[in-house]
Amino acid sequence: MYSEIQRERADIGGLMARPEYREWNPELIKPKKLLNPVKASRSHQELHRELLMNHRRGLGVDSKPELQRVLEHRRRNQLIKKKKEELEAKRLQCPFEQELLRRQQRLNQLEKPPEKEEEHAPEFIKVRENLRRITTLSSEERAL
Repeated sequence: MYSEIQRERADIGGLMARPEYREWNPELIKPKKLLNPVKASRSHQELHRELLMNHRRGLGVDSKPELQRVLEHRRRNQLIKKKKEELEAKRLQCPFEQELLRRQQRLNQLEKPPEKEEEHAPEFIKVRENLRRITTLSSEERAL
């Protein structure tokens, strides 16, 4: 398929008239080839020069940008950290260490003072008790 397209283009190129201005009149102004503004730009030339130098040095054009390298470094560090945590969790699964953890938790529970139930009571119960106190106080004042 590709070869057929090339043949067609070659036939078209043969049909097109080529300028023969060189042979006619030497007094005519000869056309000049237009400059490509992209290739003529200073930045394009510097970029091309840098690519050629990197190619000669053997540096790959496919080298990763800095952002991608940093992201991969972070991912790698996260995986290493995760593996360390998993190893630590496996290490703590020894029966001796589990027993030590249980004893430590029991001691912590014994050292903590028992918490009052009032502190964990819902807000509406606290308000209700306050209202009862207020009503009982006001009724005692009326009695006096």
